[in-house]
Amino acid sequence: MHLMDLMELLKRTEGKTLEFKRDVSSPDGVLRSLVAFANTAGGSLLVGVEDKTRHVRGVKDPLAAEERLANLISDCIAPRLVPELEVLPWRRTHVLAVQVYPSPTRPHYLKSAGLDAGTYVRVGSTNRKADRDLVSELRRFVRGEAHDEQPMPDLNSEAIDFRAASESFLAVRKLRRADLESLHLVTHYQGRKVPTVGGILLFGEERQRYFPDAWIQAGRFDGPDRSRIQDHAEIRDPLIQAVELALEFVRKHNRQSAEIGAAKRVDRWLLPPTAVREAVINAVAHADYSQRGAPIRIAIHSDRFEVENPGLLPFGLTVDDLRRGTSKLRNRVIGRVFHELGLMEHWGSGIQRMDAACSAASLALPRLEEIGTRFRVTIMTSVVHAATTLDALDQAILDALRSGDGCSTQQLATTVKLSARATRTRLLSLISQGLVREVGTSPQDPKRRYFLA
Repeated sequence: MHLMDLMELLKRTEGKTLEFKRDVSSPDGVLRSLVAFANTAGGSLLVGVEDKTRHVRGVKDPLAAEERLANLISDCIAPRLVPELEVLPWRRTHVLAVQVYPSPTRPHYLKSAGLDAGTYVRVGSTNRKADRDLVSELRRFVRGEAHDEQPMPDLNSEAIDFRAASESFLAVRKLRRADLESLHLVTHYQGRKVPTVGGILLFGEERQRYFPDAWIQAGRFDGPDRSRIQDHAEIRDPLIQAVELALEFVRKHNRQSAEIGAAKRVDRWLLPPTAVREAVINAVAHADYSQRGAPIRIAIHSDRFEVENPGLLPFGLTVDDLRRGTSKLRNRVIGRVFHELGLMEHWGSGIQRMDAACSAASLALPRLEEIGTRFRVTIMTSVVHAATTLDALDQAILDALRSGDGCSTQQLATTVKLSARATRTRLLSLISQGLVREVGTSPQDPKRRYFLA
């Protein structure tokens, strides 16, 4: 990591791949973060930076702190974790930077707590203790296996409803029994054919018996909360039919509004159908069906639409990766069948289509969040109007920051020909709007610098 990398990190807020620590006086939190980074998507930890304010306090004896942390990592984490540790100068002090990469030997855990109680994953800006199902998923991920490709050895291939599968494929092609194997709906196990998890989820004769939580709960609420429900549905049909029934439920409650233009009236859906379709299909295709206790949920509120499925993002992925079109399919059998039936296009493009549909409808981009051990997509229904126009002086301040090198208050004051005090007032306003970031040791730091957010 270089000094420029440090400046870039200081401009960001804590999240899935970044954490700040003032010191290592309480090492447990530091070790949990490093374990969680290694198990999830990697990350950077900066020691000597306040976590809420991002003020740089520095490390008094950086070499001693580096050695102590290296020893703690070696002694307290298993399997062995070897992150990059580096002491970076920052003004008259130093910051200890720790870079962790996604580990090929996960799951990592704290030795003192053991595998069952000491394994952590990163959820947003927090570390979450992994339960047994998450530990199993970590192990499958390292082996390159998908949960829905796993055999169900207590059943035989007749547990797949071939008639239901054939009817689902009628519009695409005539399904042969041999196709069950090529689609991984069945697999070989100890010399005989047995169904896979995906085969039972999609076309199992007794699907609900083995996966009682593989259903969709849909609700239409009167207001922004869930205190008053107008309509609800429990969709327990096989997954392919469940997708269509869920979309039908949303269509029933997707109101139209009229916009009167200069020439004619234009009707538009409050929820873009393309965005809704992608959100529902992605939730069904990417759900973690090994989890117990909660179905996929669809909620239509007066101000938003939410789709929530069990399962965090696949390990190694962040929300930013999704928006760039990077994807790792959790359920390969379900994904393969959905793709062949035309429910899914190219893997990884669903989020981008959602973004495009919302932008075309003048809505904010969908909010993508990991909450607990679930993943939620939220589409707000209010039209985003153009941002308040900045005046010439605010725009001049932003233009001066476009180089990316950062400027001090005085440099900006000289550029825009204002007093330092007046410039600082404008900077505080731009910071509150999320347009500018401040990096320094404190609000009184005379050397603090400002950057475009």
